[in-house]
Formats: sequence, C-alpha cells, structure tokens
Amino acid sequence: MTLAIERTEQQTAIVDAIGKICAKYDDQYWLKTDETGIFPEAFVKDIADGGWLGVAMPEEVGGAGLGLTEAALMMQTVAQSGAGFSGASAIHLNIFGLMPIVKFGTAEQKQRFLPPVISGADKACFAVTEPNSGLDTASLETRAERTNSGYVITGRKIWTTNAQRASKILIIARTTPKDQARKPTDGLSLFYTDFNRAKIEAQPIPKMGRKAVECNTLFIDGLEVPHEDLIGEEGKGFQILLTGLNPERTLIGAEAVGLGRAALARAAQYAQERIVFGRPIGQNQGVAHPLAKAWAELEAAELLCYKAAALYDAGKECGAHANAAKYLGGEAGFNACEAAVMAHGGMGYAKEYFVERYFREAMIARIVPVSREMILNFIAERVLGLPKSY
Repeated sequence: MTLAIERTEQQTAIVDAIGKICAKYDDQYWLKTDETGIFPEAFVKDIADGGWLGVAMPEEVGGAGLGLTEAALMMQTVAQSGAGFSGASAIHLNIFGLMPIVKFGTAEQKQRFLPPVISGADKACFAVTEPNSGLDTASLETRAERTNSGYVITGRKIWTTNAQRASKILIIARTTPKDQARKPTDGLSLFYTDFNRAKIEAQPIPKMGRKAVECNTLFIDGLEVPHEDLIGEEGKGFQILLTGLNPERTLIGAEAVGLGRAALARAAQYAQERIVFGRPIGQNQGVAHPLAKAWAELEAAELLCYKAAALYDAGKECGAHANAAKYLGGEAGFNACEAAVMAHGGMGYAKEYFVERYFREAMIARIVPVSREMILNFIAERVLGLPKSY
C-alpha cells in the first residue's frame, strides 16, 4: 500500500464542493446555533441534497461508493470551515455510523434502510453506552427478549446524539444473559429499527458545548422490534459493532484536526492585526511559537488520520492507527484551540471572536468515542505486547 500525500483530482473536487456548501454558513450562523440550541437543519439539508450523506455508501443503494479517505476529507472540511463539531456531529452518524448494515445487513435490509438515510428522509441515532457500563460494552444491561414476532427491548442508554429528531435507532442489547454466554462479549445483538417515542423517552443532557446537537439519556420500556430489524446474527452484535469503530475513530480525528485548523487560522489573523506597544502581537515569540507548534501537531495528526483511512480502504488492519489518529487528532485539535484562545488574550474569552466555542467543542474529541486512556491501553497491549492492565 502506498500512502498518497497529494490528493487525487476527485478528492480535491470533494473538498471544493463541500467547502462551497459550508461557505453559505458563516461564523454568525454557528454562533446562533450554539446560543439557541437550534439544530442546523438548513446546513444538513444542503449536505443531503448534494448526495454527500452517501459518500461512503454503496452505489447500489444510491451512495457514491467512495472510501473512508473521502469521508474523512469531507468531515475535516466541514469542521475546518468554522462549523466545528456543531456541523460535523450533525451529519457524522450518517457518514459511516451505519456501516454495520452495509457489511452485515441482508440485501433487503440495505435497500430498506440505507436510501432513506442517504436522502436525509430518515434521521438515525446510535445507542450503545449505558449509565452503569461506560466503555465496558460487555456489561451492557439493556435486554432484548425474544417474542414470536421478534424482540422487546427494555433498558437505558446515555449520550445518544440526535435522539430528539431521530426516526431510526441503531441499538445494541443483550439477548443472552452475560452469565450464560460463552464469553462476556457474546450474547449481544444489534438492531436498526423505528424510534418509537411511545416506548422511548429521550431526555436531553445539558452540556459544555455543541448545544445545537444534543445528547440524550434514553429510557426504553417495551420497544417492540421485528425479526427483520436484527442486523447480522443474533448474539454477534459486539463483533458486528467493532467493524464501525475504526472508521469512527478516524473520522473524529480528522474532524478534530479541522477544528484545530479553524482556530489556528483565526488566531494567526488576529496576531497579525492586533497592535500592542506599536507592533503586531504575532511579532512576539510568546504568541507566535504556540501557534507554530499547534500547526506542526495538526500536520502530524492529519497524516496519521489519512494513513489510518488508507489502511482501512485497502482492507488492511488499521486498529492501532485509527485509535492513534483519534488520540493525536483530539490532542492536536485541543492544543490549537487553547493556543488560539490565549493568542486572543481577553477577547479569546468573548463569544464574538468565536474561538471560545472552538475551545469548548475541542473537548469532545478527547473524550469520545473512547477515552485517551483506553486508546493508550489498546496500543500498549496490542502493539507493544504489554500485559493487559484492566
């Protein structure tokens, strides 16, 4: 496999096309969504109308049939436009979140489920994490009990994004009790089904940033799911879920790089224009060096994101690189946003200069979809051969 440093003509065209859509939505638009909590419907509609929600979906269901590399370029461009995670998270799940259906769904399921997501007619949310299990997916308590017609799901989920407007839910639940399963990760099953609000209560979680794209606690009581909404084999949901984790980590890393770039651009402009003691503050190394360091970190993180994407697209093992890309992207993005706030001085704390929103949103990529510490555990164990620590 050769890692391409230069973009292809097609990839450049994707970046340009997404950039033109994003240019319609300026910093004031995203500031308003952050202040009001109003979902960026117009932006999402423009992305959907352009067919971009299907960038990585198969052509036979109306997608573009492109790879993770192209999806990462798209999502980095969205974040880098100034939309940050307010924009990226509004479409993130549609881009690669339903890959378990692509890889394990039946032909009928693909035709039934994927075209409405690509068009934007269906809005999906993803329910995995639970209050009592956190990252310990094997200890999920939400259960799916078999019935003559399918399953009935009961339990709780937390940090489910976009549940307030979702029409579909991708949910993992236990179909075999943990103590009866061959191993802890067995006995979990994955479903993609209607978000029935008569059976699911979604309560928004007040949070630090990205107010326009809400997260929720779900209370699920007797959600009926037909047999035909089971994705893949019963009891193999955890293994199926893993197929979508490496792409998600890579995309989060690329989005974090984009956010960092947006912050760095604003800081560099401010450092050139702000005059103190008769000279631009960017002439002072105490201001310039943190920004230069942030640029170098973002460049390195970006390269690793696209190496992970290239490995995935080539069908090669990419777990370590995808996890490291998320880790470095999150750290580089955060550092760039912090440097941008500090370069603005007191005005960095003011909403009118926008970088304070970037800084709040930068925390997202350091926390989700997996903690920094668990990434380091994974690399220590799987790459370096060190004993498992948890």
